[in-house]
Amino acid sequence: MIQLLFVVLVAEASVAAALLFKTPLRKLTVLGLDRLKRGRRAPVAVKTVAGVVVALLASTLYSMAEISGRAGDPDSSGGGGGGLTPTDQVLFSRHLLEASLMGYSLFLALVIDRLHQYIRELRGFKKNLEAVSKHNKMLEEARHGISEETKKYQKEIAALNEEMKKLKLQVQEKTEEVHVAEDKAHAIQKQSEGLLLEYDRLLEDNQHLREQLQSIDLRLSSS
Repeated sequence: MIQLLFVVLVAEASVAAALLFKTPLRKLTVLGLDRLKRGRRAPVAVKTVAGVVVALLASTLYSMAEISGRAGDPDSSGGGGGGLTPTDQVLFSRHLLEASLMGYSLFLALVIDRLHQYIRELRGFKKNLEAVSKHNKMLEEARHGISEETKKYQKEIAALNEEMKKLKLQVQEKTEEVHVAEDKAHAIQKQSEGLLLEYDRLLEDNQHLREQLQSIDLRLSSS
């Protein structure tokens, strides 16, 4: 389960990185996401997978709450209370790592969806700007040849210039949103690297706890 979540997280981080930087991979990634969203069954499948992940996350959090409840129960842990057994510590650490991975995976999926949407909107705004610029040039050229309609063309040019300003402002706003999303994606990548290190540490702790449990079992069997 943890290995699968790491694979999914690395794949999502790769897709997010491909969307962040203007490379040929960005075009391929955008095309792939466009085809994925065009299908009728694709949105249903994505929602189903997201629902399953949310359900697993809720189950993991519930298991963590149960383990924490056993730690605070005075009747548990051999009547001592106030502490976790080595097995509970391993289970709690594993559930914590799984919950973190699933949460980051859902967040990265949301970031990828927003980045894809922003990129598509930016492309649409750029096309509109090019069309408006060409139309503006045509109007300016026609203004010199047709003296009778000069005022009319000037009004149209002024309206088009206002529209261009609005579109530029919209492009700037979307660009700022993309930068914010890029910063979030970079932060997620750094956090995923920290999770990899934490996973290695948890594996070492797990091995150490297993060795302790084996030594305890050997002592109990020999006594």
